Formats: sequence, C-alpha cells, structure tokens
Amino acid sequence: MAKPKVLKDTQYQQSVVLAINVGGDEYAGFDGIRYIQDRLSTQAQKAQSDGIKGSQDPTLYKSYRVGDMELAIPLENGLYDITFKFAEPDNLDVGERLINVYAQNQPVLRNLDIRMARDGKVLSALDRTVTNVKVAEGQLQLKLASVKGQPVLHALIIRRKFNDAENWELVWQDEFDYTGKPDPTKWSHDVWPARKVNDEDQVYTDREKNVRVENGHLIIEAHKEPFGNGEYTSGRIHSLGKGDFLYGKAQVRARIPGGQGTWSAIWMLPSDPYKYSTSCEPGEDWQGSSTCDAWPNSGEIDIMEYVGFDPTTIHGTVHNKAYYWMNWEQRKGSIEVDQSVNDEFQVYSMEWGPDYIAVSMNGTPYFYYANQGEGWRAWPFDHPYHLILNLAIGGQWGRAGGPIDDRLFPVRMEVDYVRIYQAK
Repeated sequence: MAKPKVLKDTQYQQSVVLAINVGGDEYAGFDGIRYIQDRLSTQAQKAQSDGIKGSQDPTLYKSYRVGDMELAIPLENGLYDITFKFAEPDNLDVGERLINVYAQNQPVLRNLDIRMARDGKVLSALDRTVTNVKVAEGQLQLKLASVKGQPVLHALIIRRKFNDAENWELVWQDEFDYTGKPDPTKWSHDVWPARKVNDEDQVYTDREKNVRVENGHLIIEAHKEPFGNGEYTSGRIHSLGKGDFLYGKAQVRARIPGGQGTWSAIWMLPSDPYKYSTSCEPGEDWQGSSTCDAWPNSGEIDIMEYVGFDPTTIHGTVHNKAYYWMNWEQRKGSIEVDQSVNDEFQVYSMEWGPDYIAVSMNGTPYFYYANQGEGWRAWPFDHPYHLILNLAIGGQWGRAGGPIDDRLFPVRMEVDYVRIYQAK
C-alpha cells in the first residue's frame, strides 16, 4: 500500500490522510471524505450487514470485517488521531462482544462494548476517536483483539494534527479576567427547580456559591444541600440575546469533573426555539415540556457532554426532529480520553457552516454532521443559536451508571475562556 496524499477540502477533511471502507469498496461519504477500497492484509473475514442506523452514511456500514485483526498501514512519521467506525451487526446482548484495540502495541480502547456504548441499541453506528498515536518507523500498527465474542470494524479515518487559526476572526469572548458574578452583559442564569429537564436532580441557582468568577476562571460548582425541591444545587448560564450567532466557530477551554452522577455540558440551543415548532403556544415555557415540540424541532448542538460514570468518553451530538434518540437515529460521535480530562484544561470546539457541523476536542475532529438538503426536520441549524454552560447532577443520563456518589461534593466545572469566531 503506497503512502497516501493528504486530502484537501474543508477544515474537517484537510486533516485526513487516509480513510478506509473496511471490508468494502471505495466510497464517497456525506462527511466529504473519500474512503478507499479495503486492501488490508488480515485474516479477519469480510462480512455484510444492512439496516445500520444513527449515521448519515449507512452504506459505509454495510461492509465490515469480523475476527481478530492486525493491520499494518504505511504512514509518514508523525502524530495521528484515529477514528474507528463500528456497529453491532448482530442481536447480541450487552457484554457479549467486548473488544480491545491497540495502536503501536499500546491499548487505546479497552473492553469496548459497541452495543452498550450505543445506548443498548443494535444496528446503530458508533464512531470512537483516539488521539496522539505516534508513528516513528513509517508504519501504523493496529490490532483488534477479542475479550469476548469477535471484533468487528466497519471503517477507519486517520488524521494528522491540523491548525487553521488563520482562517478565523474573533468576534465575541469572555476571558473571565474579573471577579464575582459572570458578566451580565454576556451571560444570564437559568434559575430552575430540580427535575425540570432530563429528570435532573439539581436545583439551578444564581448564587455565587454555585456560579462565580475567580482567579481568571468561571466556576460552576455543585453542592449536596437541601434547597427548594431538591437535594443538590448547581449552575447553568447562557448567552441568549447577548452572544447569539449564526455560523462560525465556538471554542471553550474548560476543566470538567469526574465522579458518578456528574453531567457536564457545553452546548447550544436556538435563540428562537419556536422557529420550527408545531405544537407550542406563543411564549410557552418549552424546556422540559411534554406538549411543546420546540425541542427537538428547532435543534440542539452539543459541543461537549461528559457523564462521570463513563470516565473515558467525551460526546458530541446534534438533535433534530428527523434524527434523535427516540427514533434510534441519533447523530453523534465520541472521543476516548484519560484522567487528564479531569485534571487539566481541554479545548472543546464546534465549527458550523450552512452545510455542516464539526465537533472537535483539542483540535481533533471526531464528529461531523452534513446538511443533506432534507429540510428543517434534519437541518434546523439555519438560524442563530447561543451557548450554554452547565453542570448537572444525576438526571436520566447522569444516573445511568448508578446512584449519585455523594462523597464528591462540592464538585466544580471550570472554564478558562469562551470565544466565538467568524470565518474570514
């Protein structure tokens, strides 16, 4: 196999040096990436599966290889990020297919359970990215090994580190270089009772105990304490009416907490939530409503979500009427992380244009969603959105791994800066 040339298109594609349709033929993806035909030398067998959901490229997931596999791929020396595309093609129970993945003989994914990682669903695509794989002798070595059952692999994307800072102009920011409450010209508080949305356990307050700026950082701090109708307090702030934007790049440098029951998020909601709603009364309180369909109709973009019970995974997601968790068609990606995600600040970013949304962590793209021209149900991302920063406690997802660990508190999410850019 000859060493590939770098593909050049948008930022998301420019970092790609190689993409392979494992088990299949050459394929042009809706993500703008051209996947080459599988000519890998491995004993793992080629196989076919239909009906894969949760991806804009279901054809890519029709082909795959099954069985333990060792892959040797010629590459120039350097530092790479690798996206593995999986799906659970068989109706196996959670725990019946467990995979270890190695890069350069080092474990990068341990005991991966595709079905569990995809919310317990079969026939649903799972994209998982690993970072900073060093190639020093002209060859990338990958190995997929069985812990239980047989490994499967549908596609690979290999990226080299890429920086496009010169393409963007800073238009809105908060560097948190002051002390006290968040700047009221940039941020507003949500003051909410427990269980208003997602069955979350915390009460959101506007007290400095829960949300404040100190030592150059925004602090969102959760406490175990009786307050209002809940047993926990925390904070949620947003830039509605103060930092709204249509298309551009959002970048947030943050340190997020671990621990079972925590649910950190950096995300975006539409500034006009009623734009594509069909069942809402004028001005109805739509968040947490079971009758008003402003969500998911008008959209949501999740730049970063992290649930403490799953400490090695960061998620990027979009929500809309056509593709969300209720119809098993959720569009999302995830990136593998280690303890440093809790100990050190990381940069979470989202690039958004009229044709695509790309989510990255520390400059590594790991989720891409394309506008396929299907109308507002699939692409409600054509009107201004605003940022939200919050630390939830418990809730449907936060408690999915078990009860809240009360020994954690107080626990905090810290934000070093928030920056919004427009393309030059």
